[in-house]
Amino acid sequence: MSSIYRSEEGKNSILEDYEAYLENLGEGVEREYVETRFGQTHVLLTGPENGKPLFILQGGNCVNPMTLSWFSSLFKDYRIIAPDTIGHPGYSEETRISARFDSLALWVSDLLDHYKIEKSAFIGPSFGGGIILRLATYIPERIACSVLVSPAGLAVGSKFKTAQDIVLPLVKYRMTSSPSSLQKITGTMSCNCMKEMDKNIMGKIFKYVSMEQDNPKLTEREELVNYTSPTLLLVGEKDVFFPGDKVIERAQKIIPNVQAVKYDTGHFPSQDVLIQMNEEIRQFLQQNY
Repeated sequence: MSSIYRSEEGKNSILEDYEAYLENLGEGVEREYVETRFGQTHVLLTGPENGKPLFILQGGNCVNPMTLSWFSSLFKDYRIIAPDTIGHPGYSEETRISARFDSLALWVSDLLDHYKIEKSAFIGPSFGGGIILRLATYIPERIACSVLVSPAGLAVGSKFKTAQDIVLPLVKYRMTSSPSSLQKITGTMSCNCMKEMDKNIMGKIFKYVSMEQDNPKLTEREELVNYTSPTLLLVGEKDVFFPGDKVIERAQKIIPNVQAVKYDTGHFPSQDVLIQMNEEIRQFLQQNY
């Protein structure tokens, strides 16, 4: 089986950070493995067992507890189900599955079936938002409502700018491990507000992981004709990957039941913006779930 990791020691180092992050999430996070048609999936579970289910799908090319921690204020009210995405850093099967067709939707439907959940609310940052859009295309009836945070699958930023601000420093960082290259990348991703811990993990992922290059495909209007669930779209004005204004404009054309909020932040939200986002999400879930 081909591995997404460039070395065994790199993999172990990233998984050590995963564990440290998990401890930061506090008591009460359980973990288990679930068999899906695409292989074993490692799932983090927290929140009241009788709470309404809330799936949180991780961002791409990072570790599940990192993006899960963004939504920690929701843990006390909902039964959180947060799978490590197959083919991304973490403990799930390492074989990548195509983000273009229905595979990711079928993967999520296997998890819903395992937990005997007919329909659930979903939150997805970045790549996770793109997975929700695949689910909305193929199995819309299983989404009660959804929150897309700087999602893939709607619009992309300038290739030139991404090459200049992310790809070139990334190549340089892989070759030299220079802190200034890492700072340039993480600074661009987060408007210079990324936490030290996150920066450290991202550095290891840039170095030791064959990064996922293929985002979930850009969603077409006709793909979402049967998707009518309430949808909250939260975007960053300064997002280098998925610029807020472009994403909102596209979403309003293709997602039937969407409300959008734009923040003055990058692809990685600042702590202040996260507090605002969580409040927005809490109100949205109370009204629509």
